[in-house]
Amino acid sequence: MWRAALALTLAALFCLPGAAAAASPSGAGTPSTMLASAGNPLPACAFSDVTTPLAGYDDWRLTLLDTTEKLPGGYVPPDLVSTQDAGLNGGNLVRRVALADLKAMTKGAAAAHAPLAVVSAYRSYSNQVSVFSKWVRLLGMQEALLTSARPGHSEHQLGLAIDFKARGGSLPWAYYNWATATKAGKWLAAHAWQYGFVMSYPLGKTSVTCYDFEPWHYRYVGRSEAAAVHASGQTLREWLWTQQPQPMN
Repeated sequence: MWRAALALTLAALFCLPGAAAAASPSGAGTPSTMLASAGNPLPACAFSDVTTPLAGYDDWRLTLLDTTEKLPGGYVPPDLVSTQDAGLNGGNLVRRVALADLKAMTKGAAAAHAPLAVVSAYRSYSNQVSVFSKWVRLLGMQEALLTSARPGHSEHQLGLAIDFKARGGSLPWAYYNWATATKAGKWLAAHAWQYGFVMSYPLGKTSVTCYDFEPWHYRYVGRSEAAAVHASGQTLREWLWTQQPQPMN
């Protein structure tokens, strides 16, 4: 009931076209609303609730989440492990599929005298309800929508997104630009893609990513995919869009 109430509240505020889908038990859009791939332009940022077409646990490399695309109800990764297993601080979870590369990246950063720590990793749907509500209280709805994903739309729910900071350092959002103000931020910005991680929301790309700049937020997509994103010069949202299946008629 509380999920439906949250969706209907947002629908009332923004006239979201996906309100009916969000309030339904599955939260899925109809086939005709599924987004297309390479043959169609990237949609402008908008707020809706359409179940992302690549929503299986094995689709993690190409699952697209944004202000429109969402995960199906009850999505919980089946292979969550502690970030401590990757040589980082504990208290956070990440999917096992990312563990080897995360461990290698942790070692690489430490060897470069830019040791990393985790601020946040996997978040459940209910946890994201609390996170989003907090930002609404602090910033108001309009600003919160730029700085926090609505429940179901967060990459953190995939168990593949991590908010980093420098080990022993301040929270990354305490800096104007964590990616240039700290050794850890600089190292990640330059090297994370080599380990399969991509900065989801880079500087100056809000009109494309639909979220404000977050130099601490990285999503694991695997080494080959991250290399392709890096080579393309596109944001992760742009690149993932080209990988989505054609709409079902």
